[in-house]
Amino acid sequence: MYQYDDYDRALVFERVAQFRDQVERFLAGELSDEEFLPLRLQNGLYLQKHAYMLRVAIPYGTLSATQMRTLASIARDYDRGYGHFTTRQNMQFNWIELAQVPDILERLAEVEMHAIQTSGNCVRNITTEAFAGVAADELLDPRPLAEILRQWSTINPEFLFLPRKFKIAICSAKQDRAAIMMHDIGLYLYRDDLGQMLLRVIVGGGLGRTPILGLQIREGLPWQHLLSYVEAVLRVYNRHGRRDNKYKARIKILVRALGIEAFAKEVEEEWQHLKDGPAQLTEVEYERVASAFVPPDYRSLSDTDLAFGTRLTDNPAFARWVARNVQPHKVAGYTSVVLSTKPGIASPPGDVTADQMMAVAEWSEQFGFGEIRIAHEQNIVLPDVPKADLYALWCLACEQGLGCANVGLLTDIIACPGGDFCALANAKSIPIAHAIQARFEDLDYLHDLGDISLNISGCMNACGHHHIGNIGILGVDKNGSEWYQITLGGSQGKNSALGKVIGPSFSAAEVPGVIEQIVQTFVSYRESEELFVDTLQRIGLEPFKEQVYPQVLEVSA
Repeated sequence: MYQYDDYDRALVFERVAQFRDQVERFLAGELSDEEFLPLRLQNGLYLQKHAYMLRVAIPYGTLSATQMRTLASIARDYDRGYGHFTTRQNMQFNWIELAQVPDILERLAEVEMHAIQTSGNCVRNITTEAFAGVAADELLDPRPLAEILRQWSTINPEFLFLPRKFKIAICSAKQDRAAIMMHDIGLYLYRDDLGQMLLRVIVGGGLGRTPILGLQIREGLPWQHLLSYVEAVLRVYNRHGRRDNKYKARIKILVRALGIEAFAKEVEEEWQHLKDGPAQLTEVEYERVASAFVPPDYRSLSDTDLAFGTRLTDNPAFARWVARNVQPHKVAGYTSVVLSTKPGIASPPGDVTADQMMAVAEWSEQFGFGEIRIAHEQNIVLPDVPKADLYALWCLACEQGLGCANVGLLTDIIACPGGDFCALANAKSIPIAHAIQARFEDLDYLHDLGDISLNISGCMNACGHHHIGNIGILGVDKNGSEWYQITLGGSQGKNSALGKVIGPSFSAAEVPGVIEQIVQTFVSYRESEELFVDTLQRIGLEPFKEQVYPQVLEVSA
């Protein structure tokens, strides 16, 4: 993984010193709330319902064991013993005291971490998939270009005050696990028939109040022009993006207003002033960064392990976990393991305790090469686990509450912190997630159902990505009370789709029963081993509506 150079180190430590001075002046009354607001946002600090929340960047979702231990120590020393992983591969601490933030940032800087640009109207954390570099279906490793984008966008003065926040994702696998169509810029990396590394550029995606799938504006962009082309997109957005209404300020609104052809034309014109200029990447610069992502010293292992096969036969629970939580690796004898942060009512989705973080750091060294990934789905990934070590790891993960075999199943819920913490939320997310998980705690039944994604957002900002869940739940406010709107048919990946609202919203008490009715409808109409999304596409929304709303009326009566 990438190691800071002298420029990175100097920048981050100077930023810590700068913010320490700003915090001291604010606490002394020398800065007003209005003056302090943009300063704290640029350092990932939000004021929520009960305390300050600090969002820590995890660039392209990659952590070292040392960095994970540091996050654990911050959770213990400055928070309430846990942290929350987000859908953008960041970590949030929800109970932070303002006066202690500079000390936290300094502790992060010591292990090459920061909170810069995790909030505010700027280019946010660059993301990619959690299996980058190891996925069996990967075309190219996207991490070097993700790192180059990170360096270029960090405190780039031209793009620190955009009309609105800006998110970039890159992937390079047959299956899109980075949700690139839901980003302001989505990049797909591939090789042509001659072996040249090229990029497909997608713009104008986003969820929130106005969910829109991104549209392609460039095919076959040579990788050397990555920065200049992204800069051209940002310049057009910076020039024309609305600043009078934050709800209409995202690039997706601009693309829709201009039309994709007109937007693409203006980007191409802008790019003519930038291409072949100082921003053009060289082979030397690419290799400098890529050298940090060379494969570790893999051992020569056999893909055949008789003891492993015996374990699968003798222990159905272990076999179930392997089937769900273990992913193919590009190197024979190795696997990638997903540690579920969704054990049910024992813990909110995405929350991890300091003890769990310490355990994960230890496992990453014991069973791998000291590297950890954070997935878009808020789970933890150990990317390089020998197949022969899976049983030992599973036993340890179960002891720590991280061994639930539910990855991709209905209870692998993506959820924002919701109204329990966030001042923007209309409704709570965590109690709804727990109620659904309690209703569907039979793992055998969940495995029979197969892949079903369920995402929950506490408000229209869609931090829980409810629009792209097969089943989406959105918290809404009705005259001061909490209600929940249901969407069906969302999905991410190369066949991305936005869910459709099925009808009027439901009370919190009704939601688990509604989800049960939706699942029962699926089971009734399912053909063979058909997936939920395929059944829904085949039969449409009406059978689900007919089952849900009479049942709700009965319950209400």
